[in-house]
Amino acid sequence: MEAKQLLKDKKFWFASFIIAWAAALQGHMMWLQRQDSFKQKFATLNNQGDDDSENNSRE
Repeated sequence: MEAKQLLKDKKFWFASFIIAWAAALQGHMMWLQRQDSFKQKFATLNNQGDDDSENNSRE
């Protein structure tokens, strides 16, 4: 009986939504951080490749 009453309670659904939203936001922020670290890791390789292509086009 108590579980049935809990499912009808709006506070329960609101709290569940807030928890799910916070977890999704944290996952999204972790994904963005991983993307930034990937860009930082390979930015030097990309910049070196750009420098080489500029030097070749000037010749």
